[in-house]
Amino acid sequence: MKLIKYPSKEQWAELLKRPALNTESLFDTVRTIINKVRAEGDKAVLEYEAAFDKVILSALTVTSEEIQKAEGLISDELKSAITLAKRNIETFHSSQRFVGKKVETMEGVTCWQKAVGIEKVGLYIPGGTAPLFSTVLMLAVPAKIAGCREIVLCTPPDKNGNIHPAILFAAQLAGVSKIFKAGGVQAIAAMAYGTESVPKVYKIFGPGNQYVTAAKQLVSLRDVAIDMPAGPSEVEVLADASANPVFVAADLLSQAEHGVDSQAMLITTSEKLQAEVMEEVDHQLAKLPRREIAAKSLE
Repeated sequence: MKLIKYPSKEQWAELLKRPALNTESLFDTVRTIINKVRAEGDKAVLEYEAAFDKVILSALTVTSEEIQKAEGLISDELKSAITLAKRNIETFHSSQRFVGKKVETMEGVTCWQKAVGIEKVGLYIPGGTAPLFSTVLMLAVPAKIAGCREIVLCTPPDKNGNIHPAILFAAQLAGVSKIFKAGGVQAIAAMAYGTESVPKVYKIFGPGNQYVTAAKQLVSLRDVAIDMPAGPSEVEVLADASANPVFVAADLLSQAEHGVDSQAMLITTSEKLQAEVMEEVDHQLAKLPRREIAAKSLE
């Protein structure tokens, strides 16, 4: 970690510079994949899964048997944590339901606003460096609350053709309608245009690498809506002397472990806290399964 004490105002802009993705350079490559999936459907997706995810699949659809089996493959402790997280996310997003007020602007003319759930949404869940089952909950739970009738989820399988059981458990718990074994650009194209297996959706949500981001940008130009082109993960923690260094370190590391281009920053008025957090980061980092990625990010 870089330690900077009392930086002058002239240094602020450089210190706060954000990491950025140059997705434009990938557009030609990504467009080729999209066009092939659009023209050839499942066949193209299966070919790209073999090429990019190094897995030979006979079908893209995750079966009900695979979903049922997943529950027995994860610990009770993890199931309880996922269930608790789902409940907390549900509580928060339920409070955001929009209720419009009818207003009579003149005699016989009533105006109001109305929120209607998107009928079919596509969720992309990355699986390259870690199974992001938390992302499943953060996308699927609000979609269910909003009233989306069909929730389609795509995520890359491992080399044995399996989806991480925690992703399947979280998806079933959150009310996902259909799950498919597809990652990267080919998954975005499948949801944008539809294939023999994957339904065409009206809006695509979810993070991904620079190829996924480029694919989302291209399909959104005229064919399907997207949430936003996401960049590298970043977090800034503002803390004074009263902060708990254990919590601060965990917040920084939870972003740093997303990828080597992630940015984690602590701004504090306390030199004592600064020293405690740096010590705690080293302590927690040694226990992380993804410590190599987090360490490179912190460098």
